[in-house]
Amino acid sequence: MQIEALDVLRTVARHESITAAARELRYTQSAVSRQIAALEAEFGVVLFDRLPRGVTLTEEGRHLLPHAEAVLDRLTTARRELDALRGLGAGRLRVGAFPTAVAALVPRALADFRAAHPEVGVSLVEDRTPALLERLLAGDTDLAVVSAPPDQPLDTTRFDLRHLLDERLLVAVPRRHALAGRDTVRLAELAEESFIAGSADQADPLMRASMPPGFRPRIDIVAADWTGKLGCVSAGLGVALIPALAVRAAPADLALLRLHPDDAPTRQVYAAVVAHRRRPPAVAALLPVLAEVAATL
Repeated sequence: MQIEALDVLRTVARHESITAAARELRYTQSAVSRQIAALEAEFGVVLFDRLPRGVTLTEEGRHLLPHAEAVLDRLTTARRELDALRGLGAGRLRVGAFPTAVAALVPRALADFRAAHPEVGVSLVEDRTPALLERLLAGDTDLAVVSAPPDQPLDTTRFDLRHLLDERLLVAVPRRHALAGRDTVRLAELAEESFIAGSADQADPLMRASMPPGFRPRIDIVAADWTGKLGCVSAGLGVALIPALAVRAAPADLALLRLHPDDAPTRQVYAAVVAHRRRPPAVAALLPVLAEVAATL
């Protein structure tokens, strides 16, 4: 069944005239008659009684008309909603991000996006990069902000990656620490320090990626989140590695020292989407906003 035929049915019924309907629809009278005849053949009923002057719906036609109008109205609503999605006047945007990206980069980008497109629903989930990539593949998120060290590149056959920034690591020490006045420090100078990390066995990805060969940090305190890690540093219980993106979360009673370039591998931060999968309009709009915010950090 052609949608045009349902529109013809509705228009002829409204005008009670094939001639008037043809004029409104910009069809020929014969084209309108053929559409009505096709519908009648489809349903095996007569839809209009032909009168000397015009036409009128049969009982079967009166029963079919509300269904035809409902179909046409639903299609009109669908077109309106799709137009709204294209124009970012509706829809949703589901974003994932690794923990330190949630400290400043992603929230600022989402705030700017929401200000520009207030009709789009925005959600954010925090997780580690491997889990975020799995969420992308499963369709649970539309875009993920992820990170990777240079020696562990992400899979570009499955993901399209937009580079946002290169992030270095800092060392957080208490303000009263002997090294607190320094700008740069070598890890060897911290050999006797207690490190506060997310795991006691160097499973912490920051520790694993940052330690030079032969360096074995002493880990006395394990804290999973940044609030706990930095709180322990503030109390003088040890030092911690902190990504530059997390600086905004650092309390004022800490000193943040740069690691020497030879000790601080750069972590690359990307916006990732699934390769070969169509990007929703909201994702296409968020990508440049993420890049703009990243450029300011």
